[in-house]
Amino acid sequence: MKFVTAIIKPFKLDEVREALSAIGVQGITVTEVKGFGRQKGHTELYRGAEYVVDFLPKVKIEAAIRPDLLDQAIEAIEKSAATGKIGDGKIFVFDLEQAIRIRTGETGPDAL
Repeated sequence: MKFVTAIIKPFKLDEVREALSAIGVQGITVTEVKGFGRQKGHTELYRGAEYVVDFLPKVKIEAAIRPDLLDQAIEAIEKSAATGKIGDGKIFVFDLEQAIRIRTGETGPDAL
């Protein structure tokens, strides 16, 4: 099993969720986060005063993925989250040693 974490632009969340659902990913966890990468933030004008926005709003999506769906999941996230502009985000893939469904006690891929 693999654990996929994607950091994307907030307005792309629905597209990514639909793309993952379409390939059979059954559950995701979504967290609103702030951060920056190469974008390094930007300056904004508010009531005549200029200020720096260091951390930009992002959405972090996490999902446990069966190995047979991994490539499809990565492709689905890439295609649905892309805008072609700086700040589109990143995808991280980790090995997932164990998963346990608390309600039934199922383990491994059955718990997904």
